[in-house]
Amino acid sequence: MIVNLQSVLKDAKDKKYAVGSFNVYNYETIRGVIESAKESQIPAIIAFGERYMENMDFKTVHAIVDTMTKEIDIPIVLHLDHCKFPENIFKAIRAGFTSVMYDGSHLSYEENLKNTKEIVEIAHATGVSVEAELGSLAGGEGSNEGAEDQNEIYTNPIQAKEFVSFTGVDALAVSIGTVHGMYKGEPKISIDVLKEIASRVDVPLVLHGGSGTPEVTIRDCIQNGICKINVNTEISVYTVEKIKELMTGEKTYHLSNISLKTVGYVKEIVKKYMSMFYR
Repeated sequence: MIVNLQSVLKDAKDKKYAVGSFNVYNYETIRGVIESAKESQIPAIIAFGERYMENMDFKTVHAIVDTMTKEIDIPIVLHLDHCKFPENIFKAIRAGFTSVMYDGSHLSYEENLKNTKEIVEIAHATGVSVEAELGSLAGGEGSNEGAEDQNEIYTNPIQAKEFVSFTGVDALAVSIGTVHGMYKGEPKISIDVLKEIASRVDVPLVLHGGSGTPEVTIRDCIQNGICKINVNTEISVYTVEKIKELMTGEKTYHLSNISLKTVGYVKEIVKKYMSMFYR
C-alpha cells in the first residue's frame, strides 16, 4: 500500500530505526525495491529523482508502483527526490506521489525558507508530505546527485530550528559529513553536529549519502535522530558491475534474462541496507 512519508517516519522516530529510501530509474529498480520490502516485511521509500525524468515520467512511475503495491500490506512511500523546481513538485503531486523533497540547498537561506514554506502549504493541502534540505553535501565518486567539486556546508543547528518552525516541513535532510556518491577516503561524519540539530528540531531527520557509510556510523546516526536514509549510488555501481561480469562471460544472455538479473542485483543492495537500518 502507498502511504505518505510522515506516516512511516513517525514510527521510525518513536522506535529509533530508519526507513531506507532507495532511488529508482526504471521498472527493474522499482520492482527490486518493492520485492525487497515484501520479502523482508520492512517499509520502504521509492525515491524517484527529478534528474531521472528522461527515463520515465511521473505518471508512469506512479502507475507501476500503484499496480505492484495493491496486494502488499507493507507501507511503501512514493517520494520525489531532490527536486529543485517547484513546477516538477506540483506535477509529481498531481501524478499521485505521496511525498516530495524540495531541495533549496543551492539557494540562500532566505530563499530556501520562503520557497519551502510555499511548497509545504500546497502539498499539505493535498495530503502530501514534504522533506526539505538545509546545508549541502559534497559530491563523491560515482554520484549522480552532486558534482564532485561541490563544497560541503554543515547544517546550522540554530537555523534548523527556525527553518522547521517557519516552514512546517515533515522531515529535514541535514548535512553532517556524508557525501553524494561513494567516499573517496575515510568518512568524517560529525555525530556532535547531528546531536545538536536533534536537540533543537522535533521532526524526523534525513541522512543523504548512505552508500558506503560504515554500519557503526549508521547505527550512531539512527540513535541520534536520523529516521530516513537515502541510498542511490551503491545500487547503480553494484548492478552495473554485475551486469558487466555477465556480459564478459562465455554465456550469451537474452535481454529478458538480463532484466531479471538486474532485479536480483538491486534486491541484494536494498535488503542489505534494510536489515542495517531496521535493527
